[in-house]
Amino acid sequence: MPRPRSKLMLKAFSGGTFSRDFTASIVVFLVAMPLCMGIAIASGVPPEKGLITGMIGGLIVGLLAGSPLQVSGPAAGLAVIVFEIVQKQGLSALGPILILAGAIQVIAGLLRVGGWFRAISPAVVHGMLAGIGVLIVVGQFHVLFDDKPLSSGLANLIAMPGQIFGLSNQDAATAFAVGLVTIGGMLGWEKLRPASLKLLPGALVGVVLATLVAFFLGLPVARVVVPESIVSAISLPGDNLVQQLLNPTIITTAIAIAFIASAETLLSAAAVDRMHDGVRTNYNRELSAQGVGNLLCGVAGALPMTGVIVRSSANVQAGARTRLSTILHGIWILGFVALLPWLLREIPMAALAGILVVTGVRLVSVDHVKHLLHRYGPLPAVVWAATLICVVATDLLTGVLVGIGLSLIELLPHARRLRLGVDEEARDDAHEVALHGTATFLNLPKLSARLEALPAGRLVILNVERLSHIDHTCAEMVREWVDRRRGTGAQVELFGATGRMRHLAA
Repeated sequence: MPRPRSKLMLKAFSGGTFSRDFTASIVVFLVAMPLCMGIAIASGVPPEKGLITGMIGGLIVGLLAGSPLQVSGPAAGLAVIVFEIVQKQGLSALGPILILAGAIQVIAGLLRVGGWFRAISPAVVHGMLAGIGVLIVVGQFHVLFDDKPLSSGLANLIAMPGQIFGLSNQDAATAFAVGLVTIGGMLGWEKLRPASLKLLPGALVGVVLATLVAFFLGLPVARVVVPESIVSAISLPGDNLVQQLLNPTIITTAIAIAFIASAETLLSAAAVDRMHDGVRTNYNRELSAQGVGNLLCGVAGALPMTGVIVRSSANVQAGARTRLSTILHGIWILGFVALLPWLLREIPMAALAGILVVTGVRLVSVDHVKHLLHRYGPLPAVVWAATLICVVATDLLTGVLVGIGLSLIELLPHARRLRLGVDEEARDDAHEVALHGTATFLNLPKLSARLEALPAGRLVILNVERLSHIDHTCAEMVREWVDRRRGTGAQVELFGATGRMRHLAA
């Protein structure tokens, strides 16, 4: 019989659990503050819009989330598409788009389609993130010089040499130096910090160092602009909301944001699950919670949100045990913005750009494409590269659709036999799962649900002798499941593993 919610809440506030969550919430708050503002600026909107999204992500989504330890807020992965919306449709279009995107996510969660987002090829997802990383770097590179990014990734890339040659401009050179101080402080701290201060985030150290340098030297650089009251930053929808919601361009953009935000959120949740041994993610509940959050962000005129891996991993590493940590971090953001807005106004814009340049570079994971190439051959690597190139050269949605289309090539040789059979047999000392047929991303939700439902603590024998083919998406899911189960101390043995399945037997 499930325990009443009141008892679960009392447990969250008791003893060691509360102290761990309290400490973790402060760490997450320190990580989130510079990122919320930086991502807002990269999106072409005022920094307070990102802070509002961070508050909603903590206070509302943290309470409703299906992944208790995942932290939600503005995501670098959506900065590019938001920038395009603001440039082409205006800031007023962002609210209706997010209201519609949030409603789509809520409905998708209620219809239990959350598991299907996990079926997106890892090559597509990481290619998308790499493309976003490139766009963030080439865009924020101009902000390092107190300049504004141009309207497209290619335009920003072409204009980069001009910024370097323009360093004879003293103000631009000063801003660039402040950005370099931020990057140097961030990377230096992450490399040299003592073990006792390992939870102090490098991004915060970099921003504080650059802010102090700019303040004490009185440097003439652009600084963050925030309103006296956070309430004044809320922009409610206009009287023409219904008309905007029926606009085909608004509808198309909302679908794109809902799709990309959902994929990034649920893949981040899967990664968070691999970091701890606590409650597993309820993907459908998480999807609906994100929808509620984005809907509220649309009403408030803020940025879209996703589950974000940087803040979530900081939350887990800081020792969080329940969702209370995420909720508290939202309270700390609210309190800081309400009581200390003058302090935020001392932060140089170039400092936030420096943080985002490092964030963008880290999104381009060459190690991941090497992993795909080594284990699964050239096709996933080609999908990754094609997605990256199309995201940079065209737009985010086109890049993702191209990647998904190319990943379908892996199905062509097996088009006539795409069925997957899963047979289970319980014994006294073990539980055997026999797979036969073809395992592809089309079967992934079903296969993942069967594997996750296996009894904990028992030896599992995964018999793949009659499995004729497994694509790289399914193989990655099974590999992660094996690693996670073995990480809990349970045994997993593979029988009949050949080809791609051999990598799981190690």
